[in-house]
Amino acid sequence: MDEKIEQHFLNTVFASSGITKEELKTIIPKYSQVNFDKNDYLLKEGQVEKKYWFLESGFIRSYVVDTEGNDITFNLYGSGDVIIDYPSIFFFAPTRENIQALTDCVCWEITFEDFQEMFNCIPNYREQQRGLLVGSYFALKEHSISLIADQAKDRYLKLMKDKPHIIQNVSLKHIATFLGITDTSLSRIRKEISS
Repeated sequence: MDEKIEQHFLNTVFASSGITKEELKTIIPKYSQVNFDKNDYLLKEGQVEKKYWFLESGFIRSYVVDTEGNDITFNLYGSGDVIIDYPSIFFFAPTRENIQALTDCVCWEITFEDFQEMFNCIPNYREQQRGLLVGSYFALKEHSISLIADQAKDRYLKLMKDKPHIIQNVSLKHIATFLGITDTSLSRIRKEISS
């Protein structure tokens, strides 16, 4: 395998998916490196998503604006995560989300056309992408149920366990809205846990 492909960040993303080394030689060149500065938008409400990204480094959030004009964090992303608004890209619908870099970020993007071509031609890629879609769906459903059925402290402890890098690098304000609580409640929970 070509050394450049072997050492590529995306090689680690696809490593456990059953994609062969030969297939990687076709897949990886379809992705382009894109750098986003802190506060840059990858996607704004009302736009139609035409590409999606794997995040190599940095932190990104998606958020929506509620009926009172507050921005509420919908999702938080760190290294290795896929950043995509599935309804927008697959149904060509204007997004309701804003996706914004919280830090300087390095991403690998692929256009919808290139994605479709590989999805239709490379079965292992298709299965890997289906796995990502299903995983995203389950994570979203689990988070939605947790907002209704779990105590705020339990939601925070789960985030600490599943994504410690998010807890360490994302502002409390964004974490609080993601957990469905106020900054004050989050501060109280953090103090309770640390004592």
